[in-house]
Amino acid sequence: MSDLNAKQDADLAENGLDAPFFSAVLTPYRSLGPNGFLILMICLGAISFAAGLLFLAIGAWPVFGFFGLDVILIWYAFRRNYADARAFEEVAVSRHEIIIRKVGPGKRHQEYRFNPFWVRLSMTRLEDEGVTKLSLTSRGETVDLGNFLNPDDRTSFAGALANAVATAKSGRI
Repeated sequence: MSDLNAKQDADLAENGLDAPFFSAVLTPYRSLGPNGFLILMICLGAISFAAGLLFLAIGAWPVFGFFGLDVILIWYAFRRNYADARAFEEVAVSRHEIIIRKVGPGKRHQEYRFNPFWVRLSMTRLEDEGVTKLSLTSRGETVDLGNFLNPDDRTSFAGALANAVATAKSGRI
């Protein structure tokens, strides 16, 4: 019986029928785009320069440098934030496998593979916020998903992933 199942699985894979029927790419949301960042930095720089000139005129010249330092630190914080925003998670569900690929800043990545029949989807839900934590567990290994998503997006993704896992478990694809 297992030889027959193995042959059917090989035929499915050969014909492309084991291709993922659910896939999602999760990316962090950043509210300030590049144009907004440029406008913010120009305004902040102009205000700091004007205030620094005022302090320079009254003789408090060291303050002028500190206003420039503030602008540089804010610029660095935003650039670091944008670098972290390049992180993403890919989730693909097929009949025989769930693949999770997490790509972090600096192109670091981790890949997890689960059998959909052995995986358990765990959701922590608060009444006012929706899903606050989402994870997949199989054979002692737990992977958190979408930690950077807001609760509404995490709730929506949790429902879609739960349907995909249930579909994979039922075999009706």
